Amino acid sequence: MPEIKRLHHLAVLVDDLEHALEFWRDILGIQPTHITDMAQEAARIAFLPLGESEIELVQPTTQDSGLSRYLDKHGPGLHHLCLQVDDLAGLLEQLKARGVQLINDQPRFAEDGRTYAFIHPKSTQGVLVELYQLHGS
Repeated sequence: MPEIKRLHHLAVLVDDLEHALEFWRDILGIQPTHITDMAQEAARIAFLPLGESEIELVQPTTQDSGLSRYLDKHGPGLHHLCLQVDDLAGLLEQLKARGVQLINDQPRFAEDGRTYAFIHPKSTQGVLVELYQLHGS
C-alpha cells in the first residue's frame, strides 16, 4: 500500500527569482542549496532547505507556459505543496480508482531521477498538490 512519507516542499511562484531571493536569502538567511533551470516545466527554481523540507522559489521562463498563465491570473504567491511518497505509480492508481482528478495520470520523470505527478485542485479543495517519489535514496 503506497504511503505518504513527508511534506517535501512548498513552492512559491515568483515573477523575479533574484528579487525573491533578496527576501528569502538576504533577509531571512535561508541559503539556496542550488538554482536550476527545468526546461520541461519552463521554470527556473531555487531550492531553499528548511529542516527536512524545502521552500522552492519558482520563476516561469517562458511567457506561454502554464506557470506564466497562473502568475498572470493569480500573481506571485504559494503555488503548490509537494508530498513525498514511496510508490507514486501505486498511489496514482489508488487516486484514479477513487475518482480523484489528476493533472498527470502517469508519473513524469525529472532529470535527477525522481518521478512526480500533480493532483488537480478541484479534488483537493483548491490546493495544487504535487507528489514526488525519490529514487535511489
